[in-house]
Amino acid sequence: MDILRRAGISVKKEAPVNFLTDPSEGRSTLRPADVLVFGWEGGKHACVDLTGVSPLARFRENGFVAGKAVLKAESKKVEKHAKACEDNQHAFVPLAFDTFGSLAPEAVRFLSRVQRVVHSNFSTPQGRDFVFSRLAFSIQKGMAAQFVARLPAILM
Repeated sequence: MDILRRAGISVKKEAPVNFLTDPSEGRSTLRPADVLVFGWEGGKHACVDLTGVSPLARFRENGFVAGKAVLKAESKKVEKHAKACEDNQHAFVPLAFDTFGSLAPEAVRFLSRVQRVVHSNFSTPQGRDFVFSRLAFSIQKGMAAQFVARLPAILM
């Protein structure tokens, strides 16, 4: 979120949109967009759905293939929400990543565009890699917090 704001992009976290539903519920459920980016694509707002997955989930069943989990997560999100967004004049961006730091193709496209905005707005040397290094740090920080939360009390 702060990456987008620092780039000068107008966003709202957990923005209420009344067209995102959970198909398993079988009814309309008001679900917020994780991040709503205003005027992102051709004047349309974009609903960004953040999804983190472990590449080791179901590792024993299917074998390990680098990037497979993140691609599957992206495709599930597109299947679940893209049409509803399109029908309501919004773009849909599944920002899927795995805990090893892999990004799904749509996430790379989105973040590359954000990176270009940062670079055009701020001509500092750190601006070239700001978005991707900031995201990598956020993923690492989140993973560290999860590991610490699971440590036995005796070790803390």
